[in-house]
Amino acid sequence: MELKKEILFGIVGGILIIGLSLVFYLIPEIKNTNIFYFLFGVGILIIFLPFVINSILQSKEEKEKDEMFLEFARSLVESVDSGTPISKSIVNMKAKNFGSLSPHIEKLANQIELGIPVKEALETFAYDTNSRTIIRAITLIREAEKTGGNINTILESVASSVSEIEKLKSERRAAISSIVVEGYIIFFIFIIIMIVMEIQILPMTANISGLSGSSAAIPGAPGGIGLGGGGVNPAEFSFAFLALLVTQGLFAGLVIGKLAEGSVKYGIKHSFIMVAMAVLISTGAKIILA
Repeated sequence: MELKKEILFGIVGGILIIGLSLVFYLIPEIKNTNIFYFLFGVGILIIFLPFVINSILQSKEEKEKDEMFLEFARSLVESVDSGTPISKSIVNMKAKNFGSLSPHIEKLANQIELGIPVKEALETFAYDTNSRTIIRAITLIREAEKTGGNINTILESVASSVSEIEKLKSERRAAISSIVVEGYIIFFIFIIIMIVMEIQILPMTANISGLSGSSAAIPGAPGGIGLGGGGVNPAEFSFAFLALLVTQGLFAGLVIGKLAEGSVKYGIKHSFIMVAMAVLISTGAKIILA
């Protein structure tokens, strides 16, 4: 319910700001395209902000589930090694705190207490968590048990496998962290270059190409066409540069997410941050320097 309210507030707030931006575009007396782009971009960002926050929270919850499943598997191994049946061990761990995994473990224990076979209950548990790591681990347990393997050995192997997966993920995040920082720095420099081009270089070329026909006309050309064919208006490039920055930020963020976490969906937050940087810095700088 709270998420729906946040999404509703975000949409309403974003639409109001977009409506305000149209005032600076449609009313000739106060028309200012820089303020229009700035407010319009802020409005779009506010609309998408609740969805991005929800995606970040979901990603964080998935990571916590994978980490807590490792603790759950280790506790289960210790309990089974002590001679307690796996079904009783799961029921005994129902009251323990495993973070975001606790509701799923409680449901698993309740199903076992109701007489549902452990195999079926574990399968339901795996798909309820919606975690690839947990689904893979539970599938391994079920398949190994079908072939008549020792449950203690199977659980130890699964716990070791999950521990190794989490270790590799941590190592990848640590190794890629410098690349993520470099990606942000490069994108920030790219924004500065685009601003300098639009505010400094394009006006200079416009002045050169906008020379009078008497001083810069091409000999023999009809109507005394200047070197630039009538001059270049820098304002015409504002939207093109902004669109370029937004596109670059969107896809660069997705690539960073893929490199850092192994999935494109983890790049949504990076894309949002980069797009916000592009919109706020680019349009804000033009408002201040105009």
